[in-house]
Amino acid sequence: MPASDTTPKVAVPPDHLMGVFARAPLAFERGEGVRLYTEAGEAYLDCLAGIAVNALGHNHPTLVGALNAQGGKLWHVSNIFRIPGQEDLAKKLCEVSFADVCFMTNSGTEAVECALKTARKYHAANGAPERIDVIGFEGSFHGRSYAAVNASGNRSYMDGFGPQLPGYVHLPFGDHDALKAAAASPTAAAIIVEPVQGEGGARSLPTQCLRGLRQLCDEHGLLLIYDEIQCGLGRTGKLFAHEWAEHAEPDIMCLAKALGGGFPLGACIATAEAAKGMTPGAHGSTYGGNPLAMAVGQASLSELVKPELLQHVRDVAGYFTQQLEGLKTRFPDVIADIRGKGLLIGVKLIPKNRDFMEMARDQHLLVAGGGDNCIRLLPPLVITQDEAREAIARLEATCEAARAAMKTAEAVDA
Repeated sequence: MPASDTTPKVAVPPDHLMGVFARAPLAFERGEGVRLYTEAGEAYLDCLAGIAVNALGHNHPTLVGALNAQGGKLWHVSNIFRIPGQEDLAKKLCEVSFADVCFMTNSGTEAVECALKTARKYHAANGAPERIDVIGFEGSFHGRSYAAVNASGNRSYMDGFGPQLPGYVHLPFGDHDALKAAAASPTAAAIIVEPVQGEGGARSLPTQCLRGLRQLCDEHGLLLIYDEIQCGLGRTGKLFAHEWAEHAEPDIMCLAKALGGGFPLGACIATAEAAKGMTPGAHGSTYGGNPLAMAVGQASLSELVKPELLQHVRDVAGYFTQQLEGLKTRFPDVIADIRGKGLLIGVKLIPKNRDFMEMARDQHLLVAGGGDNCIRLLPPLVITQDEAREAIARLEATCEAARAAMKTAEAVDA
């Protein structure tokens, strides 16, 4: 609707971008391994990795080679036709997981959308269309689309977007009685959970809880959905985070981030039984599974499944945990807790995490934010021991700066 003459004019931002991101005042020109470089040539140690996306680091030769080779052949044809690369990647994902079938997407959010629809379609196919409730947990994050934010356990993401969609139940993290009651509801369809919460504060579900979720779903005929968009594909030192727990396989799993290594790519994988309602016309995507993405995805997965890489992640993660516990001991006024799993590491802080992130950037160290006043360390999985040692040294300098800032603030208040 055109604005009237009396309507105050909204200022147009100089970059002409919607103001939905609180961006750091940094821009990078290129990357190499675990480092990012500004136009001025300043190097930053990247323990953010595009929010756990650049699992193989920047400018990885295998990914670059696959992109360049396919880029000169064919980019897009749509899913009206067979796409051999899509079939190849789907087969490989199923070979290394519990799954039988796969739907390719362009993002993690789209993978979650597919998972939610798959779960509800399963019950409809079984003659129980009333079973629509998807049970999730407070602090969870499953994406930014409308269904995904309804599934997520963060009410602030719903502000201003109208009423909550029906069929989404959010439970306190760790409330077993509430979970059992919700699962027993005749309208319950599925449980969706991150084996290691990312944005929620790097909280890792104990292995006995993952097994308990599997048993609960079996008992009540629910589907179990794992969101391993951030914690999967090697991030915890296993190919999939739920593999730390025996007999805890899901029915549906969402993947993205590391799968494309920086190229937009996601996947919803499932057992044939769970996906039996996904018949022609039930779902679709114009760009999902395009030849260019499939070439990169196959190259990325070929590296991520290597046992030596997964062992390297476990080794470096052990070093990080040991050294971070040492920082916690030396800086009890700065660090409250160390949590997470593998190279999805959460550091719960006493000072504001956003202030700490800025101080880390002053040390040329990039880290991610997180819920519960955490920062997350999400370095490329290929980070070396020496680079991890450098990251700890820069974190220590950041802790010193945070302590000094807190003392200054206390002196001013006094």
